[in-house]
Amino acid sequence: MTSQTTIDKTGPEDGSPTDASPRPSSGLRGHPWFTLITVAVGVMMVALDGTIVAIANPAIAKDLHASFSDVQWITNAYFLALAVALITAGKLGDRFGHRQTFLIGVAGFALASGAIGLSDSIPMVVTFRVLQGLFGALLMPAALGLLRATFPAEKLNMAIGIWGMVIGASTAGGPILGGVLVQHVNWQSVFFINVPVGLLALLLGTLILLDHRAENAPRSFDLLGIALLSGAMFCLVWALIKAPTWGWGDGRTWGFIGASALLFVVFAWWETRVAEPLIPLTLFRSLPLSAGVVLMVMMAIAFMGGLFFVTFYLQNVHGLSPVDAGLHLLPLTGMMIVGSPLAGFAITKLGPRVPLAGGMTLTAIAMYGMSTLKADTGSATMSIWFALLGLGLAPVMVGATEVIVGNAPMALSGVAGGLQQAAMQIGGSLGTAVLGAVMASKVDNDLPGNWTGAGLPPLTPAQLDQASQAVQVGVAPVTKQMPPAIIAKVTDVAHDTFISGMSLASLVAAGVAAVAILVALLTRRGVNAEAGAGVGHI
Repeated sequence: MTSQTTIDKTGPEDGSPTDASPRPSSGLRGHPWFTLITVAVGVMMVALDGTIVAIANPAIAKDLHASFSDVQWITNAYFLALAVALITAGKLGDRFGHRQTFLIGVAGFALASGAIGLSDSIPMVVTFRVLQGLFGALLMPAALGLLRATFPAEKLNMAIGIWGMVIGASTAGGPILGGVLVQHVNWQSVFFINVPVGLLALLLGTLILLDHRAENAPRSFDLLGIALLSGAMFCLVWALIKAPTWGWGDGRTWGFIGASALLFVVFAWWETRVAEPLIPLTLFRSLPLSAGVVLMVMMAIAFMGGLFFVTFYLQNVHGLSPVDAGLHLLPLTGMMIVGSPLAGFAITKLGPRVPLAGGMTLTAIAMYGMSTLKADTGSATMSIWFALLGLGLAPVMVGATEVIVGNAPMALSGVAGGLQQAAMQIGGSLGTAVLGAVMASKVDNDLPGNWTGAGLPPLTPAQLDQASQAVQVGVAPVTKQMPPAIIAKVTDVAHDTFISGMSLASLVAAGVAAVAILVALLTRRGVNAEAGAGVGHI
């Protein structure tokens, strides 16, 4: 069966794209809901890998005799490759078709995952993690492009809602699945599991996905633009990754941030000169689209930054195992699963503005509530704030995605999908780095006074620095040689100091979410959403 093509013509007067819907298809190929299932299986692998590997890192370090910096690279290499390549990968989908790009991404991601499981050294693991990130970058924007082209406007929000539900559930469920696999199988199984999932997505994609391309899709590549944007993204994400180690006052941190800013400026200048730019800057003349990108960044700051500290709180303060910690996050995961389709329905009926503002309001309240958590807070109280956070994040994940993709012309749906994912990756890195700096500053400030106030023996500057680093992740700096009474005091001081830092970081995240409410009011329904398919079987 031949692939069907979406035609996107260009208006003669202003050069703006006017998208025409394809003719209805019949049978399995191009069926909207089967298309959604197919892309959901693919993106599930990428979203899951963002958090599942964190649970496997200690086992990898022990088995492969890796240092702490080696283990950091296992995570950082993946996120760097993913963040740097997303927008370029979206452009590849616009040029060659989202179906082909998605299938290549799925196959490459599954093969790279299997190769990691067979690796016997850290350099091999890191190399294949880079490939994982690059292939993941290919399939994520392509998935959104396929949904945009397959679903008509009145069903697009529901489709994006389910898509967002899969990403949210996979991200939050990663620690649970990772804990089970590492505890009962081995760390290699965390990667091997992607092989059968990838094969399933590849089979479904070959049978079901329909190729949609715009007639005015790009015919050439802005190679200099790709290089400039990739360099700018690399410098920015690298600075955010290394800032906790180097320090925010370090010249290297600000050197990379400055280099990133310069490259972004040069990139913007070049995009106004090249015939077929990587990202036409006219795209950002759409205030709703720009607001959607900013909103996605701010949502990710609150979500990823908040989740980062909660895992330490549950495991190191409450003493839960990774699996039990993941189970305690089920209210968050559950409300994202329930809330995402409901958010899609609400956005279809009301438009995105009210659900987005409401979602960020709930997120701000939830982050404020998390700032009140104590060392002895019960599971019921925690569950309330986690559930409220999931309920608040769901409409933002769905609505901001629809605003970004729906306000872009059909010919740039891949680039818009790349923007959405890049905004989320940058926001997550910002949340972890900035809120981490807030936590570190608070702990460094409070720990000496709390230590002295508890009547503990004084520490040398070097000992205090080591203790501070342990407390920043909720670990009490105790030794086996300490008397039980001293261990109890040190543990109380460490946990109280950690919680004071987490509380301040949560309040900052709540403030970011509160500002995002105002940004949400600038959004509106995608003006190009009707460019999607008029395919049957809806």
